[in-house]
Amino acid sequence: MRIFLRICHQRESACRQGIAAGGTPAVPAGPACLRLIALFLLTVSSVISAPIQRELGYGLVYVRVQNLPADLPAKPPRRAPPYVIDLRYLNADEEGATDFSAWLHQRATSRSPVFVLANSETSPPLLKVLAAHRRGTGIAVVGIEHGPFRPDVAVRGSPENERRAYEALAQGADIGALLTDNPDKVRNDEASLSKDRLAEASADAADKTEKKEAPPIDATLQRAVHLHRALVALRKI
Repeated sequence: MRIFLRICHQRESACRQGIAAGGTPAVPAGPACLRLIALFLLTVSSVISAPIQRELGYGLVYVRVQNLPADLPAKPPRRAPPYVIDLRYLNADEEGATDFSAWLHQRATSRSPVFVLANSETSPPLLKVLAAHRRGTGIAVVGIEHGPFRPDVAVRGSPENERRAYEALAQGADIGALLTDNPDKVRNDEASLSKDRLAEASADAADKTEKKEAPPIDATLQRAVHLHRALVALRKI
């Protein structure tokens, strides 16, 4: 933003100098500055609204949706990977919910499951779609029970910590640091793999940011990853 303002200031200064000398500026300073600022704001807007996508290991892909249907992954030329689709805090209308429902039922299979993260602040049209999905079709809704929201897989956690963890990823936190507080612990109850690359990523992130306050564990995302690892360990996917 400072660069654009500096350019605007330089153009306006040149414009004033030209007028003081009895000349006429080739380009009006005001409109030119406004065009530059508008271009900058459009660029920033596209960056801010872009979906967040991360690799979670063993073929699992995380996608945080912020706009429907634009942020939904396109159909790949080959077999689709398993996805974690994050709909938490997403506001969507009926049309957006319908688009998501169509995408979800076309994409999810038992061999390429879709783990949908949601919470009580996900918009009602989307929660309605999630509540109506059929079991055993490769779809698992994961989240913290609160109010009328009843996920397929309930997670223990506080809405406050969930929000903090959610925002931490958008602010640049390493996703591995949001998934485990003890990289050496094996979750036997969910058949987690002991040599998970996410644990290594978490350890690396901890070394680099040991002086900073660690973000809370994203319990909802963590449970989705554990479910995926269990299916991998059992050779279900």
